[in-house]
Amino acid sequence: MALLSPAEADLFLAQRHFGVLTTLKADGRPQLSNVAYALRDGRIVVSVTDDRAKTANVARDPRVSLHVTSEDFWTYLVVEGEAELSPVSSTPGDATGLALLATYEAVRGEAHPDPAEFLDAMVAERRRVLSFAPGYRYPLAS
Repeated sequence: MALLSPAEADLFLAQRHFGVLTTLKADGRPQLSNVAYALRDGRIVVSVTDDRAKTANVARDPRVSLHVTSEDFWTYLVVEGEAELSPVSSTPGDATGLALLATYEAVRGEAHPDPAEFLDAMVAERRRVLSFAPGYRYPLAS
């Protein structure tokens, strides 16, 4: 396992877009979900639907961890934080929908081919933004 310096950890996190998000169930056990994420404006941003377990878990207990691995699996980073949830996207082009579009484009590395269709889908799917500032990170080199 390669340990990362704090600066390398920041770059490692920014260069990747897939990880495992851990939230806490009501009984305290972990709920793990594969997610696509983007690091935007110093926050980890994830698209979630309003009716998923991870969304309910964060609404009850905002503590989260994101586990991100290298392509060869042996270098990894765990980032902890306290998540916030945006309102559900309720009108195409609202602030939540636009944030979701920006997240999609950051993950894909390109503009969405049909933003209007995407924004409509965000309303239909009752999507919202889960975001958190990266806090404690491990493992790091001293």
